[in-house]
Amino acid sequence: MVDKLTPRARSLQMGRVRQKDTTPELAVRKGLHAIGYRYVLHPKSLPGRPDIALPRHSAVVFVHGCFWHGHSCRAGRPPSSNADFWVQKIVANQARDAKKAAELTLQGWRVLVVWECETKGLRLDETLERLNREIKA
Repeated sequence: MVDKLTPRARSLQMGRVRQKDTTPELAVRKGLHAIGYRYVLHPKSLPGRPDIALPRHSAVVFVHGCFWHGHSCRAGRPPSSNADFWVQKIVANQARDAKKAAELTLQGWRVLVVWECETKGLRLDETLERLNREIKA
């Protein structure tokens, strides 16, 4: 399938995809704050600049978009058009994620991942309960 947008229009559209302060990230931050956690956002000193760092608990939280990081849910499927490009991009994202998680683990941080699909509706409460257990562990 041919892209309906010009390369410049596609670039502009992709440039508007947010990397920080996404809706799922804001939901997790609000939930953690409500149950009493205080955190640092996107610390430059840590590999991969985690979305949330909880220094008191030596834990970091990455809030991953299902599409961009290749989750196994429905939203994580790559598009059928230009499939080779998207598969390579998502595999590279997953490799980078694994590398940064390993670096953080070596530095003594516990790495927690929240998927975008886990922040919708009632699943957010379950996700926050899981995070609470894992942070306290």
